[in-house]
Amino acid sequence: MEKMVQYEVHSFISFTLAIMLLFIGKALTLRYEILRRYSIPEPVIGGFACAAAVTLLYFAFGVQLSFDLQIRDYLLLYFFAALGLKSDLASLRRGGKPLAILLALASVFIVLQNLLGMGMAAGFGLNPKAGLMVGSVALTGGVGTTLAWAPIFSQTLGIGNALELGIASNTVGLIAACVIGGPLAHYLIRRHRLTPSADTALEVGTVYAQKHATLSYYDVLWVWMWLNLALMLGYGFNLGFVAAKLTLPPFVSCLIAGILIRNLGMWLLARRGLRAEPASGLSLALISDICLGMFLTMALMGMQLWELHGSVLFILSTLCLQVLLTIGFALWVVFRCMGGDYEASVIAAGFGGIGLGSTATAIVNMSAVTQRYGAAHLAFLIVPLVCGFFIDIVNALIIGAMAGV
Repeated sequence: MEKMVQYEVHSFISFTLAIMLLFIGKALTLRYEILRRYSIPEPVIGGFACAAAVTLLYFAFGVQLSFDLQIRDYLLLYFFAALGLKSDLASLRRGGKPLAILLALASVFIVLQNLLGMGMAAGFGLNPKAGLMVGSVALTGGVGTTLAWAPIFSQTLGIGNALELGIASNTVGLIAACVIGGPLAHYLIRRHRLTPSADTALEVGTVYAQKHATLSYYDVLWVWMWLNLALMLGYGFNLGFVAAKLTLPPFVSCLIAGILIRNLGMWLLARRGLRAEPASGLSLALISDICLGMFLTMALMGMQLWELHGSVLFILSTLCLQVLLTIGFALWVVFRCMGGDYEASVIAAGFGGIGLGSTATAIVNMSAVTQRYGAAHLAFLIVPLVCGFFIDIVNALIIGAMAGV
């Protein structure tokens, strides 16, 4: 067997390539109506095409190509800081009951997801607890949760390939989550004849029909300043969480920082007769759209699909059932319990990200839907809070209980 040749693409080149791939995705989305009709996220097109090309190089020519993607995580921090800067306390209070309902639904779903994974593992003659790695560890939890739990599963439970199972499952789940969200919302809107929102003030990006937009130098610079301040404050919060031995993703700290700046900053500025909006409008929406699109593009282009070769049948068969479970739960439980209206359809689209991908995937799915049908402010308020904050705590408790560790 020929020796594998490995190359790492420099971070600057990787970042530039990601921009090109995102341009390709956006151009194809604007050109082909079917992509807009089913709200296929733009970053998926270019990002996954790159991952497929890298996989072809690996198998056909023995070349393992990897990308230096260190800038990727900063883009996610910018996005969640921007999301926080768009939130106000009045909206947070309004989201209290729906947030609690969605969290309860997601908690029930985690248990179902893990029971399915454990049942499939037992059916394949594996340790049933290995099914947790193809359940909420990798799917609801994502890469971070997988990396955190894999050593525990290996050392305490004797599941030697726990990390490989988790990473492979997360890869398949991420792809599936990107694909199902838009079509799911499109089906609900047509099936129930829902009235889309006429509001074009989106949390992320602009509506497809909005061809011309006016940006000012001052507005962009103003938004950029507040975003950097939110990241700085979020970094301080994260240090405090670490000192308190509370494990939370860094983007949660930036989300909290953005919410505080949006409300406290607006109040202080208004008292002094200065501009009362820390950051708002088109500038913030477009910056957050770019950051989120670039993040997901880089996440997809960096996937190493050949890692799926181990336990392929078990992983793929289990993930097929997990995808079906997610779709059914979103259609018949989440949509109905969240009100059965347009906002509920957007939340159902985001639920694919909650159950199969990541917070970023949930937001990308919802963004693709709202860019076609109009804003859904409640969805963008409660889904990130459930995904990025509460569900990680609930998931850790459920995993620990079901794994017996």
